[in-house]
Amino acid sequence: MTGLIIELAVMLVVILVAAELFTNALEHLGERLKISEGVTGSLFAAVGTALPETLVPLIAIIGGTADHAVNEEIGVGAILGAPLMLSTLSTFLMTLAVLRSRGIGGRVAPERSGFTRDLNYFLFAFLLAAAAMYVPHEQRIVRALFSIALVGVYVAYVVATFRASNSLVDAGHGTEAPGKMMLARLGVSTNLATIGVQLVLAVALLVWGAEGFIHGVRGVSEAFGVSPLLLSLLIIPIATELPEKVNSILWIRRGKDTLAFGNITGAMVFQGTLLPAIGILLTPWTPRIEVVTGIVITLAAAAWLRINARERGAPVWALLVCGALYVAYLAITLSR
Repeated sequence: MTGLIIELAVMLVVILVAAELFTNALEHLGERLKISEGVTGSLFAAVGTALPETLVPLIAIIGGTADHAVNEEIGVGAILGAPLMLSTLSTFLMTLAVLRSRGIGGRVAPERSGFTRDLNYFLFAFLLAAAAMYVPHEQRIVRALFSIALVGVYVAYVVATFRASNSLVDAGHGTEAPGKMMLARLGVSTNLATIGVQLVLAVALLVWGAEGFIHGVRGVSEAFGVSPLLLSLLIIPIATELPEKVNSILWIRRGKDTLAFGNITGAMVFQGTLLPAIGILLTPWTPRIEVVTGIVITLAAAAWLRINARERGAPVWALLVCGALYVAYLAITLSR
């Protein structure tokens, strides 16, 4: 047990270092390419930091263990647990990081058009993914159509996000790097090649750190006899979502609300479209009570964020409510 705890601590440090490298490189990349903070946060950062939690369900479904049923449970739980964690706990922790400086009556003000676009696409896609659970597994063609539709939603989202970039840059929402790129401090020049090297290094560290953290968490959880589905819904997303949580906390503490929220909501769209598309095809994807509860809480959190997406920003107190929704999910699930 001591060895597992040490492993958790070491991998947490790796994730924190990787997140700092990643956010620093992305800011320089966005500035070089003259793209909006919305594109940088919702697409580049969201997809990059979503790699660890994307790999977990894929590895599990393809053959994580010799028990096929356990693989499917871990895969489904990891797919649906990720957006649950992002919309509730990640949002809560990010807001908590600025509670002291902004106050309970303050505002978190991401660029509104991108914020609402992310949430609109996510709500539509996640409702589709939920509906697919009620299609019998034998109806493969219907399930395939749901998967194709979800992929199409993400493609449309990417196109819409890029189309909005130029006007947002002109309106003052361009990505700006606050200081030197970290590799540049070692004496190398800052260009697209070195930015790419730092991004690759950061992503590799994120994946390694998250996978190591998962191994440690899984070992601790098994010692307490947690079921595979509950483990994947509750424990694994905490580890795999650490990159998003840390990146968003770093950005929001620097006043970069658009990057901070785009990193979370963009990952929600990514994980609410492409990963369920895979789950629908490769797993039973059935409406078990733990799964349905998670979907309902996730949709409630996303809808609450959308309701509070106002011109002046979302109230701090309203974003903290997302933490209460996560606690509610824990209470419902663990009481069974």
